[in-house]
Amino acid sequence: MKLQPASATLARLLAAVAACGLFAAAPAHAQKKGDNVISAGWFHIETFGTSPPMTTNVVDVPINYPLGLPSSFTAPGSGLSTSNADTLGLTFSHFVTDHIAITAVGGIPPTFKLYGHGELIPPGPAGALGRQSLGDPSLNPIITRARQWSPAAMVQYHFREPGVAFRPFVGVGVSYNFFTDIKVNPAFAESVNNNLGAVLAAGAGIPGPTSVSADASSSWAPVFNIGGTYNINEHWGITGAVTYIPLKTESSMTIKASDGTVLSTSKTTLKPNPIIFFLAATYKF
Repeated sequence: MKLQPASATLARLLAAVAACGLFAAAPAHAQKKGDNVISAGWFHIETFGTSPPMTTNVVDVPINYPLGLPSSFTAPGSGLSTSNADTLGLTFSHFVTDHIAITAVGGIPPTFKLYGHGELIPPGPAGALGRQSLGDPSLNPIITRARQWSPAAMVQYHFREPGVAFRPFVGVGVSYNFFTDIKVNPAFAESVNNNLGAVLAAGAGIPGPTSVSADASSSWAPVFNIGGTYNINEHWGITGAVTYIPLKTESSMTIKASDGTVLSTSKTTLKPNPIIFFLAATYKF
């Protein structure tokens, strides 16, 4: 998976915003106390890093002891990473003073893919009976779809006076992040069920097919924002911004027996720490 460097995207976005600043001497139409501003445009989300190794908890059954299988083990070198994403972004700002605005951020929730790395290998003799590759290209992305919801609210400070057309701003706020519509790659699910599920089910004395599912925890996270707006006329303008969210979520994969018994759960803390680039048209009323 080849990711575009964040610095290159940031440079282009800042160049566009800076170009707007060249027109700062144009007739003033900037925001002032009491104004409302809506914006609609492009969100580009870049994510970074790979999670720590995954920790697996397995069902405690008698056969685990001769196999040397502990109830919990960590697989060195295993982990997860996420793709980038693009989507429609929407914001609404209300200026409570000439400089301070309260901003709500939304849009169409983006979808991400999750990629696996390394292997899930039980320690001891159990590792010879069942193991699962996470990094096999034929099984990746192991999660083909995960929709992220991140509604956010910010307080933004707009520099310069309302009598100028171009105004940079900084903001800080909070977001609530959760995931829905998580889809496991069918090829990966089949591999997990054959390589790990079947062994665990047999050891637990519950014959029959197994199933695999994935989940991710919700979390609150701070939001840090910087950008600028150029007002073309009394109502219309262009805005560009860069936002950073130190996001983390606990990602899990669960294998269940045919009767619903949880055979194992593998977890890790994923920290994608997204940088979000926003370029949009604005309308003031």
